[in-house]
Amino acid sequence: MIDWIEGHNNDPRFHYQVLVSHDGVYNLTSMTGVTEELWFTDWEFKGTPWTNKAMYERWSPHNFVQNFHTPVLIITNGLDYRVPEGEGLQFFTAVQRMGVESKLVDFPDEGHWVQKPANSAFWHNTVLDWLDKHLK
Repeated sequence: MIDWIEGHNNDPRFHYQVLVSHDGVYNLTSMTGVTEELWFTDWEFKGTPWTNKAMYERWSPHNFVQNFHTPVLIITNGLDYRVPEGEGLQFFTAVQRMGVESKLVDFPDEGHWVQKPANSAFWHNTVLDWLDKHLK
C-alpha cells in the first residue's frame, strides 16, 4: 500500500509527510511472475496480468511514478519469496530517478519479516530515525 500511496499523496486531507515501505509491491505484473503467493494476486486483481490487464494497470504503483515526491525509506529482504527484493529495488530506482529523498535498506538474510535480533534492532532504529528526521 505504501508504494501506491507514494503515487497518490497529493490530497491535502490525507497527505503523508514521510513513508516507510517494508517489502512493498511496486510492479504488479512483475510481482505476479515471482511471488510464491499466487492466490493473493489472482484474487485481489481478479485474474492474472494477461487475463485482467486493466485491473493490474489501474492498481500498479509503477504506473504513477510521475507523482512520486514523498520521502521514503524502502526495506527489502533477500529471502522474501512473497514480495521478492526486486520489487523494492525497482521502487528505489524509480524514486531515485525522480529525485525523491529516499533510503534503501536490504536484509539479505531475512524473509518477509525481519526476525533476527540484531537485524530487528537495526530495522527499528532505522525506521524510527527516518520518521524522527522527517516529522520534527
